[in-house]
Amino acid sequence: MNRTGLVWNERFMWHDTGNMFGPPAMQRFIQPLPHPERPETKRRIKNLLDVSGLADKMIAVEPRTATDAELLRFHTEAYVRRVRETSALGGGQLAKRFGATPIAQGGFDIAALAAGGAIELCDAVLDGKLDNGYALVRPPGHHARPDEAMGFCIFGNVAIAGRHLLEARGLERIAVVDWDAHHGNGTQEAFWSDPRALTLSIHQDGCYPPDSGALTDIGDGPGRGFNINIPLPPGSGNGAYRASFERVVLPALRAFRPQFILVASGLDAGAQDPLARMMVTSSGYRVMARELISVANELCGGRLAAIHEGGYSESYVPFICMAVIEELLGFRSEVEDPFAGLGSQPYQDLQPQQSDVISAAEQVMRAAPFFAAAA
Repeated sequence: MNRTGLVWNERFMWHDTGNMFGPPAMQRFIQPLPHPERPETKRRIKNLLDVSGLADKMIAVEPRTATDAELLRFHTEAYVRRVRETSALGGGQLAKRFGATPIAQGGFDIAALAAGGAIELCDAVLDGKLDNGYALVRPPGHHARPDEAMGFCIFGNVAIAGRHLLEARGLERIAVVDWDAHHGNGTQEAFWSDPRALTLSIHQDGCYPPDSGALTDIGDGPGRGFNINIPLPPGSGNGAYRASFERVVLPALRAFRPQFILVASGLDAGAQDPLARMMVTSSGYRVMARELISVANELCGGRLAAIHEGGYSESYVPFICMAVIEELLGFRSEVEDPFAGLGSQPYQDLQPQQSDVISAAEQVMRAAPFFAAAA
């Protein structure tokens, strides 16, 4: 069984997103809705880990607050100051576009704790104290831009952890695999011109953010070719994700040969998620996790850290996350997925239109300088 770390702190659940009032026309007629990014989903994950006994088999990693210097490796001074001041003054809406990214009193400290937890997990894995690990943090981070909150994300947890590995720990090559249903635009931006980082995102085409995550977005300058997007059509399930891994993700990782793999672990590509239209099941996520662990063992001594992002089905997300964590541990609990039947629904197999997108992403990969150099 692997030495798998778990970053968890009750304070993550205190990040208060309140209610969503929607646009003015909606406010007149509909009772406010609870914010999608609320504590219950991630608390239920922790509940399931506790009740199943998996949490006892994991090694607790105590998060710490990220310093301003660590936040500033990705974010601007003006943005960090704005988040801190908005939180100190009682909270408010941080997002300039697309809305729905509030922060409450004390929220700055919680968001910085999430970023610091991602750093602590990476350090523990890199230092050999752990084989791998999972940071069950909130708020999420992969939409946060250097100077802008977006999509429920305040600080770019994965981007900050990745910059830490490169700048503070001296690694020469890292890879980020983002399997959230929404495009990881913030993480893409963090490494847009940096050939030390290979960023791969599998997401629902056109879902969020609008006009983000195209096949043609491949990086710029020295980083040109080091960003690969796989924008799958809505309705993609286990077959499309398996093919994306076999034909793009794994070959790209083997060609790039990272020294550390970060996973932006959004679970909203799961069937039943209210904020996406993908059909991946816990078994689909299990296969992806198993393959990433295998390639991490092959390329970088198993060094892998998964940082939680989205996932909004309170009933299904806990079982998806458990499948990922069981693979990280190398241990199966007695818990069975009560929604396993979703895997037998029609169109779970790879469809022609999905294969076409993956073929186009393969061409992007093969044209990348790191792939040509490894050939």
